[in-house]
Amino acid sequence: MKRVSLPSGETVPALGQGTWHVGEDPARHDEEVAAIRLGIELGLTLIDTAEMYGNGGSDILVGEAIRGQRDKVFIVTKVYPHHASRREMHRACNNSLQRLRIDVIDLYLLHWPGKVPLEETVAAFGALQRDGKIRHWGVSNLDLTLMKTLWELPGGSGAQVNQVLYNLEQRGIEWDLLPWLRQHRIPVMAYSPFDEGRLLRKRGLVAFARQHAMTPSQVALAWLLAQDGVIAIPKSGHRERVRENAAALQRPLGAAQLTELDKLFAPPKGPSPLAPVGFRPEARS
Repeated sequence: MKRVSLPSGETVPALGQGTWHVGEDPARHDEEVAAIRLGIELGLTLIDTAEMYGNGGSDILVGEAIRGQRDKVFIVTKVYPHHASRREMHRACNNSLQRLRIDVIDLYLLHWPGKVPLEETVAAFGALQRDGKIRHWGVSNLDLTLMKTLWELPGGSGAQVNQVLYNLEQRGIEWDLLPWLRQHRIPVMAYSPFDEGRLLRKRGLVAFARQHAMTPSQVALAWLLAQDGVIAIPKSGHRERVRENAAALQRPLGAAQLTELDKLFAPPKGPSPLAPVGFRPEARS
């Protein structure tokens, strides 16, 4: 398993598991728990969730899936922007811990920027660390301007990741945000690696995958795994898809293949918004 170093020096798997929309359908419960457990067996031990997902349902399901193997997993969860104040974050964190049935969160993220000043949010993260409730903290959906603002705040350089939309189809961060993050050794946690399924239907990707005896999802993940300092968190509540995703680890892309993909999905030629127009913050995974 390829691993990515956090600024703290700790390393985490470059391929993990996302849980957006997991835990919402009781009829899918057993299969979703089994899928997460299979992922852990296959080395996908970084698991990302959020208090927003299923109104806490994803947290509860993850807590069930990791029961008896807490020491094997690295748990990431996210706090709502309106819970990012010192008082509200303490309450939200305790609620997440209870749902997950764990004593400490490995990485706690601000889900997206809101009205609470970043300085107060950073202070709230620090208080939770001192209380032993979280080990690390980070952010999600912060653009370059906000990352620079965060970096200048007292304690702001403690951010361990920035979780953002990044995939073959959505490469805008490569223009300015990704170079800055790499300069400061902050990994990207790439959500929606399949662009909510749209990417997997692209004719060029389908043809490339067939040519190289891969599936489109494996190509999409292998491309992310080839990027320096990137952690991919595909969501799947199906065991067969988890196996398919994990198999991407055994199919690394060579330089010629990466060049071919650059021709199919061109890098950005200028700055662009962090997320495409219409991509609602509350829909982000």
